[in-house]
Amino acid sequence: MASRTDDNRARSRTSETFTRIREDVISGKFQPGTKLKIEEIARALDVGPTPVREALSYLSADGLVVRQEQRGFRVAEISASEFGELLNIRCLVEERALRLAIERGDAEWEEGIIVARHRLQALQRGGEFDLDWERCHKNFHMALNAACGSSILLRLCNQFFDENNRYRSIARSGGADGRDVGCEHEAITDAVLARNADLASRLLLEHYQRTGSLLQKALVSKFEKSQTAKNA
Repeated sequence: MASRTDDNRARSRTSETFTRIREDVISGKFQPGTKLKIEEIARALDVGPTPVREALSYLSADGLVVRQEQRGFRVAEISASEFGELLNIRCLVEERALRLAIERGDAEWEEGIIVARHRLQALQRGGEFDLDWERCHKNFHMALNAACGSSILLRLCNQFFDENNRYRSIARSGGADGRDVGCEHEAITDAVLARNADLASRLLLEHYQRTGSLLQKALVSKFEKSQTAKNA
């Protein structure tokens, strides 16, 4: 019979494997449509096939990976139209979560936002997918909604953030285009801490929509180039 320690170790291996594979999918290391071979991933991560299989099952629930009957797992495909739908739904979900967080948040929630903002500000972003910056960026946005009081909303916010980041990485667009994203984060933070739900929601949605508009253009251009190459 497996001991509780063995069970904890198994869960830890699955969790670590899940995180590694998720980051490889989001960063674009595993491109859309790529077949995810369990044995190859297990060797690369120096783990057994079981935690890989479990991690891929969790990722399929998040929409980043697709389970194909009798054919294993593949990275989910992307499309410009799907991204547009994702952006619209994400804005609806995050606005609701942010308004609830502003209504229900306490001093500890405010402190969490301030700490997350400081850590993000302290990092100099480098490269197309700077893992440290990406982690702090996600922590900042998740901190804003942390006090919403709904585990479902938080799960959706987490899932949509990852899906959006995958599109951004694949499009190879940081969404800057002359913008000062740091100032946008500052303005959102100030409005949230002032408990101005209308202003905070507007600034957050504008922040997402600016990036979304740039990503849509980049994705359309990418698909057009890909189609031209196929027809050449």
